[in-house]
Amino acid sequence: MQWLQPVLRQPLRWLLVGLLAIITFALLPALFRHENALQIRVAEQGVSLPDGFYVWQRLNAQGIQVKSITPAQDSLVLRFESQEQSLAAQRALLKILPHGFNIAQLENSSGWLNKISLRSQSVG
Repeated sequence: MQWLQPVLRQPLRWLLVGLLAIITFALLPALFRHENALQIRVAEQGVSLPDGFYVWQRLNAQGIQVKSITPAQDSLVLRFESQEQSLAAQRALLKILPHGFNIAQLENSSGWLNKISLRSQSVG
């Protein structure tokens, strides 16, 4: 029981250590999560983005399940459950959509993580 006395004298320190451990374990998965997403952008002037429902219908007809479709900064962002679905959708969209679109894997970057990152940001 003597070993327990020093621990009980500094309960605030142990509380802070425990809280820090809980926060670390809660945020760790978010740092290493890989997002399976595609981004469709217009590559030529005069071409408008395809309708999200049209894209969903065409991919669904080919057996590719889309988790979500979101418009974002002059583009459509399509999210998928797996990397395989994302790659299959990219191949299918290259055939489905007419020329004039850039279809690329969306880089894995969380908004808040991107803001605190020490890496330089590229635009374009």
